[in-house]
Amino acid sequence: MYLASTDAVAKAKAKAKAGPQAEAEPTAKSKSKSKSKRGRVAGPVIALGAVSLVTDISSEMVTAVLPLYFVLQLGLSPLQFGFLDGLYNGVTAFVRLLGGYAADRGGRHKLVAGGGYALSALSRLGLLLAGGATAGIGAALAADRIGKGVRTAPRDALISLSSPPDALGRAFGVHRAMDTTGALLGPLAAFALLWATADAYDAVFVVSFCFGLLGVLMLVAFVPGRGEPQAPARPTQPTQPTRPAQATQPRRPAQPVPPSTTKPERILGILQVPAFRRILGAAALLGAATIGDAFLYLLLQRRLDFAVSWFPLLPLGAAAVYLLLAVPAGRLADRIGRRVPFLAGHVALLGGYVLLLSPTDGWALLIGVLLLLGIFYAATDGVLMALTTPVLAQGRRASGMAVLQTGQALARLVAAAGFGAAWTLWGIGPALTCASLALAVALGGATLLLPRPESPERPA
Repeated sequence: MYLASTDAVAKAKAKAKAGPQAEAEPTAKSKSKSKSKRGRVAGPVIALGAVSLVTDISSEMVTAVLPLYFVLQLGLSPLQFGFLDGLYNGVTAFVRLLGGYAADRGGRHKLVAGGGYALSALSRLGLLLAGGATAGIGAALAADRIGKGVRTAPRDALISLSSPPDALGRAFGVHRAMDTTGALLGPLAAFALLWATADAYDAVFVVSFCFGLLGVLMLVAFVPGRGEPQAPARPTQPTQPTRPAQATQPRRPAQPVPPSTTKPERILGILQVPAFRRILGAAALLGAATIGDAFLYLLLQRRLDFAVSWFPLLPLGAAAVYLLLAVPAGRLADRIGRRVPFLAGHVALLGGYVLLLSPTDGWALLIGVLLLLGIFYAATDGVLMALTTPVLAQGRRASGMAVLQTGQALARLVAAAGFGAAWTLWGIGPALTCASLALAVALGGATLLLPRPESPERPA
C-alpha cells in the first residue's frame, strides 16, 4: 500500500512537472496537422494551373510578337498602337460580366470557362486565315480577348471555391506561377519558330492553335465541374487570429446566394457592399495609372537600341521573376494580410517607371525594369483575387470577380490610350513623367480606399 501510494505521488509529481508541455503536446500536433493541410494545394487548383500553363504558351506565342508586328512592321504610331493595345485588353470588359453571371447562375463554372478556352484556341486559326488583312487580324484578336474575358472569372471562382479561406493567397499564387510558366515558354517558342522558319508568322499561329486545343482537352479531362465550397468555419479575414473570447460567440456566416436565383440586377447589387466597392475603386484607380507592358518593352528597345529580333524575349525576364515570386507573395499575403503586398507591387511598378526616366543604361536598366515588372505582377495579380474573395458569397463569387476584372480592364484601356496619346503629342519623356505622377497619386488614393483587415465585412 505504501509502495502504491508512493508510486501515485511520484506520477502526480511527474505530471505536474511536465504539466504545460504535456498539455500543449496534442495542441502542437493538431496545429502541425492543420499547417500541413493548409500547405497543400487542392487538386482542382493544380489542374487549372496545368490548363493555364498550356493555354498561356498558346497565347504568349502570339502576344510576344504583336508589338513588333504592329509598330515595327506595319508602322503604326504610338497613338494607334496604344488604342489597339487598350482595345486588345479592354474588349473583354463586358463579356467578363456575362461570363461571371452565366457561371454563377447554374454553377456552370467549368462549362463557361471551357467555352472561353475553346474560343481563344479557335482565334489562332482566325489569325492564320486572316492573311495579313487588318480587319481579319482585329476580329481574331477580339475573339481571343472575348474568350479570355469569358473564362477568367469562372476559373478564379473555381480556385476560390476549391481552397480554404486562410490559404487563398497560396492557391492563387500556385496557379499564377503555373500560368506564368506558360507565359515564360510561349515567347521562347515564338522566338525559336521565327528563327527556324525565317519569320514565318503562320508557323507561330499553327503551333499556338495546337497548344490552345490541348488546354481545352485538359480542362475537360481533369477539372471537376464545380469547386467544393469550403465550410465557413474560419473568419473571413485570415490574417486576424481568432481570440479565445470570440470563440464562444462565433459570427454567423452570411448565407450565399443560391446559384439558381442569381439575376443580372443582383450582380451589380454587389456594388452596394462597402468593402467590395472600396476594393473595386482602388483597383480601377491604380489600373488607370498602369500603362501596358508592351509600352515598357518598346521603351526598353528604344533606349537600349538592340536588334528587333530579340524583342519577343523581353517578356521572359518579367515572367521569370513572376514565376519565382508568385507563391512566396501569396504565402506572405496569407500571413500578413493582402492589402500591403498589393500596394507594394504597385510601388515596384512605379520604380520601373522612374528607372526608365533615369540616366541608367545598359544591362542595369534592362534587368532593373524587368525585375520590378515581375515583382509587380507577383504581388498584385493573384493577391487581388485573394483580397476580394472573403467579401463575396459563394453563389456570387464569379460575378463579383467579373465586376472587379471589368473595372480594372476598362481603367487600363483608358491608361493605354492616354499614354499613347501623350507619347505622340509630347514625346516619351513627358508622357512617362505624367504616368509616374499619376501612379504615385493613385497609390495614395488606393491606400485610403482599400479596407483594412481590422474591420472585416460580411460577404456580399
